[in-house]
Amino acid sequence: MLGRTAASLFWMSRFQERAQNSAKLLEVAYRTDMMPSNRSKDAGDWRFALIASGSEFGYSEKIGELTPRGVINYMVFDRDNPSSVRVCLENARNNGRAVRTGITAELWESLNTTYLEFSDVNPLSITQDKLPEFLSWISQRSHLFRGALLNTLLRDDGYYFSQLGNFVERADNTARILDTQYWVLLPDNDVIGDGSLERQQWSGILRALSGLRSYRFAYPDAKLKATNIAEFLILRKEMPRSLAYCCDWIDDTADDLAQFYGERLPSLDMAAANWTAMRATTIEDVYRRGLHDFLLDFISKNNSFAMQLSEDYNFA
Repeated sequence: MLGRTAASLFWMSRFQERAQNSAKLLEVAYRTDMMPSNRSKDAGDWRFALIASGSEFGYSEKIGELTPRGVINYMVFDRDNPSSVRVCLENARNNGRAVRTGITAELWESLNTTYLEFSDVNPLSITQDKLPEFLSWISQRSHLFRGALLNTLLRDDGYYFSQLGNFVERADNTARILDTQYWVLLPDNDVIGDGSLERQQWSGILRALSGLRSYRFAYPDAKLKATNIAEFLILRKEMPRSLAYCCDWIDDTADDLAQFYGERLPSLDMAAANWTAMRATTIEDVYRRGLHDFLLDFISKNNSFAMQLSEDYNFA
């Protein structure tokens, strides 16, 4: 496969995943802002969405004052924001179009239709009361893309590069969300965490990663606890947005790619090393090292893998 083809498939999935992640962050910000207990109205929840998506600096430079309307426009519609839903959907479509003959009709239709329908939306029509329905539509379209990819794409190198893009982006998103509010997941908060603020913050983290209901299945007899939430989102492999789950999928896909090409390049060995280290880690190890330091190191290794993959397979 040509390097530019591999790159297009990798980034097609990565941008589509990022669009959904941005929508989930805004959904959490909106939900929290609407809670009666959120009396301060200091826009902190909207700031959380900006920080977790890596958009805070760009927002401050372009817009400045932090307002719900400003955050919604910047994270959904702004072409100057590389993580906005608009830019992500456009880039996903452009990458899909570049490999149009290498993907299925169903996969292309999901990309193209989503972008065209999104392009018809007038930003002024998405008022705050209409935001939840619109964000839900974005998430549904992302699920449609994943369904088309998983159910129609041939299991060859194109599928493997697409999967790697998806899980590299998902792992990055989970780690950044956890790091944005890592202090509320420290063990001390299990002692003082009976207040509504702690519960609200913990619920927000789980909602942003589509994990609130799954958490209650994983810990049926336990209330929300900082250490349980950290373990769930970092080490529980059955949680599909946990760091462990993403590392496992990246490693499995790297093995498939090595078998397909009959060689193991450095990036594939990096994937194996990252999964081996994650598999041997306990939540006690994470806290002994420091949750913040652990997450920063994970983000760095995840980025290094993506860069090495790009070098190994000559992404254009």
